[in-house]
Amino acid sequence: MRSGAKVAVVGGVFLVVAGGVGYGGYNLYSGLTGGDGGGSDTKSASAPKETGPPSADEVDRAAKDFLAAWAGGNAAEAAQLTNNAADAEPLLAGYRDRAHVSAAVITPGEAVGATVPFTVRATVTFEGQSKPWSYASELSVVRGLTTGRALVDWAPTVVHPKLTKDTTLKTDKASAPPIKAVDREGRELTKEKYPSLGAVLDSLRKKYGDDAGGTAGIELVVASANEATPDQTLLTLTKGKEGTLTTTLDVDVQAAAEKAVQKYGHASVVAIKPSTGEIRAVANSPAGGYNTALQGAQAPGSTMKIVTAAMMMDNGVVKGPGAKVECPSTVAWEGVPFQNLERFEIKNDTFKESFRRSCNTAFIKAVKPLTERGNAGTALGDTARKYFGIGLDWQAGIATVDGSVPESAGAETAASYIGQGKITMNALNMASITATAKNGGFHQPVIVPKSLDDRELATAQRLPGSIAQALREMMRATAQYGTGQAAMAGVGGDKGAKTGSAEVDGQGKSNSWFTGYADDLAAAAVVQSGGHGGDAAGPVVAQVLRAR
Repeated sequence: MRSGAKVAVVGGVFLVVAGGVGYGGYNLYSGLTGGDGGGSDTKSASAPKETGPPSADEVDRAAKDFLAAWAGGNAAEAAQLTNNAADAEPLLAGYRDRAHVSAAVITPGEAVGATVPFTVRATVTFEGQSKPWSYASELSVVRGLTTGRALVDWAPTVVHPKLTKDTTLKTDKASAPPIKAVDREGRELTKEKYPSLGAVLDSLRKKYGDDAGGTAGIELVVASANEATPDQTLLTLTKGKEGTLTTTLDVDVQAAAEKAVQKYGHASVVAIKPSTGEIRAVANSPAGGYNTALQGAQAPGSTMKIVTAAMMMDNGVVKGPGAKVECPSTVAWEGVPFQNLERFEIKNDTFKESFRRSCNTAFIKAVKPLTERGNAGTALGDTARKYFGIGLDWQAGIATVDGSVPESAGAETAASYIGQGKITMNALNMASITATAKNGGFHQPVIVPKSLDDRELATAQRLPGSIAQALREMMRATAQYGTGQAAMAGVGGDKGAKTGSAEVDGQGKSNSWFTGYADDLAAAAVVQSGGHGGDAAGPVVAQVLRAR
């Protein structure tokens, strides 16, 4: 034994009790060292090589040997019992040296095939502060490729389920002081009450914690190699002192957004105040997953027709909502056919009628004159950037992904006009586009005031008055008696909308998109595999707008 530690196995529980922050241990099983110990997958040439899946006894032995070595603080020995010792050893050693786990009790559960669940009850000690820490994880046992030895299939999640290949466990003074985030009226925002804000609040803390007046405590975190990624706090040893950070969010709108997206497995929504660009709500389902609302990049479908309509009017290919346009059931662009939903057609009617019914062919056929001018593949991106701020460097106060409307050629040009092809957006981008149409001019979305750090915000030209008025007229028609009517029926005030569905390769059902406004609040949502825009995303947006 080392450092006076005692290691024992009692009822299948591996127990380590160490003095101070040291570990100690000894080999509980002779298999911990010996013939296979020199690189995780070596064996005597005279020994027969096992084949096939590991047996139940092999799974049990491999799991227990690994957990005993790990619990005993023997990182090198534990790593040798995996199929990737080079990657395993630093993380296992860091459990003691960086995470400062000073004692651990690891209890294996009953194996399910080759998978063994286990629980960890540990103590974390740093600078005289100690606190208990517990969690559950699992490991799998596989057959070694070279010798056929039963080994733990290495993955960072074995050590902790939130670890990845680019992260580590670390206990230290927090990288930023804790914050008490509040909404625009001073009401507190917590990740417990508003789960979708977990990553948002972590990011705001990392960026603005030092400016909010607090002092850092001591925390065990999942630390990323990417400095832009905020730490994930797993255990707080000392809290430090909170600083107060005022955001532009609104707890009433946020609560509605959280509730609205929970109805779907994968959905996101963002709400913005058109007159200022202030973000009022951000919500995702699942709440703890990737922040698709702010950082997603997906084809927005026909919601993009807001920008396409502005491009068409700005380039003079249509004069306004009352202009006559053709809406045939199908249309071809450089030999590639495009069609409307169920091949509907509108005969001898207006641009507004095609907009409110979301006629794909009208938005392709009417733009063909741009090919003669040579700007068919660039006009949409120019309009998006010039008037809607898409493609500029937004400094929202939190990491966001900008919308993308790249130059196109061939059939991709026609596809881009209806929000397909190479165009990508997220709920934030589409909410901002709708806010711009409602307001008549772009305000870069922000989640904390510019005055907090005097950052430079993106700017764009105001929409020409006639175009802004036309967009609102057509969006009102969509909300009142078009494809958005059913979803927006319960929303009062001055309201407008645009529906969209985006086809995704290999996905049986299209993504549902919807964007709309009511008075001085705009919102956009996407529901994965939700189908038509008004069916899934529409009710999400409507629920958020009703909370204003």
